[in-house]
Amino acid sequence: MNDILLSAYGQTSRRPAPVNALMASLAANFREDVDINLGVGYVNENTIPRQQILEGVEAVLRRPDRHPFALNYGAPRGSQNLIESLRRFHCEMGEDGLTEELLDRREIIVGPNGATSLLESIALVLEPGIVLTSDPMYYIYCHFLERQGFEVVTVPEDEDGMRIDLLEEKIRALGERRQAIRFVYAVSVGNPTSSILSNGRRRDLVRLVTELSAELGRKVPLVFDRAYEQLIHDSQVEPPESALVHDEAELVYEIGTLAKILAPGLRIGYLIGSGGPFCDALVQRTSDAGFSAAMINQEVASYLLDHFVEEQIARVNQGYREKARQMKGWIEAELGEAVEDCRGGRAGFYFYLTLDGIETCEGSPFFYFLTRTTGLREVDGPADDRKPCIIYIPGAFCVHPRGDMVEAGRRQMRLSYGFEEPERIHRALGFMRQAAAFARG
Repeated sequence: MNDILLSAYGQTSRRPAPVNALMASLAANFREDVDINLGVGYVNENTIPRQQILEGVEAVLRRPDRHPFALNYGAPRGSQNLIESLRRFHCEMGEDGLTEELLDRREIIVGPNGATSLLESIALVLEPGIVLTSDPMYYIYCHFLERQGFEVVTVPEDEDGMRIDLLEEKIRALGERRQAIRFVYAVSVGNPTSSILSNGRRRDLVRLVTELSAELGRKVPLVFDRAYEQLIHDSQVEPPESALVHDEAELVYEIGTLAKILAPGLRIGYLIGSGGPFCDALVQRTSDAGFSAAMINQEVASYLLDHFVEEQIARVNQGYREKARQMKGWIEAELGEAVEDCRGGRAGFYFYLTLDGIETCEGSPFFYFLTRTTGLREVDGPADDRKPCIIYIPGAFCVHPRGDMVEAGRRQMRLSYGFEEPERIHRALGFMRQAAAFARG
């Protein structure tokens, strides 16, 4: 009997993405109090406002007049309470230039299951073609795009984000294939690098995509992923400006999330952009996925935005600022001259390291040392009592395999300071110092 017939996406999904396979393999044997996970992109549990969420749930359920249908199905555009709270949040809290007048000309829609679900929806409602994005790339989404039939073309970034000069070169090099460009995807605080897209680069992106749209005779969406922008904790960084401020051609769509500042488990992601066929299709996609995000989560998120968000953002950023400061010192102390380049630590909860002559990819001595798979008892420990394993994201997973950063990616890695506590992060970097010495030896 023949096997079950799969779609093209189903066929490509049979083989897990590299980071999926790595994390699944390591998690199967992960020892909670022994091994140290600097790979997972979870927020720190201590940043989640449990008491305020509990208060929000009680307040929502006690006021059905204020929060109707909180335990029922919702409208596919999202809770009206949440949408109004998001409008106030951006107008009153942010320094990004969004005003009531500007937001009155845009729509806000809530995704079916967090910001990632909106990114998925974009890939489902647009015709497959070319997507332009930065390199290193947001590997989770870009791997999904390729499984969905898109071609991902990456553009190297620097500390200010995607390089516009190289983006222009990439577009010119496409020649007639420019007609296949479907959208440009910019992550304003990079994942994996935590590079912060400068305001000048944002304006240049809007200009360039506006010119491209005019040349092609159709609108090319410019999608900004702003997931980590509320976690810019370096006070020296210029406040990020919304690209919508400069969007005269109505090409910009910005995706935000409450996962990083409130709780990922609320699964609240939202999109701000111009109405029309594109937004209508995204709303229908939300309806197809289950009518809307869970209404209780939306109403609680609305309550939290209205009552606690300012102090919560300040508290979260203070915690990550201190952890970033500590980790930067430990990187310098433990790895020292082994580090060729170190980015991050100003926003979000990642550092992105490039090592000097030391490969970090699967199959490298550095990787084998930290996963305790060298086969050497003095390194790995006995089989029934392995020494601590250190999990990180190899840079080879984060750069495009046909892009310009392949060789550099073999010596790079993303380290998260979000989840683990400081003393365990310090201990992990000590093991990385030993791994670097082992790799060189």
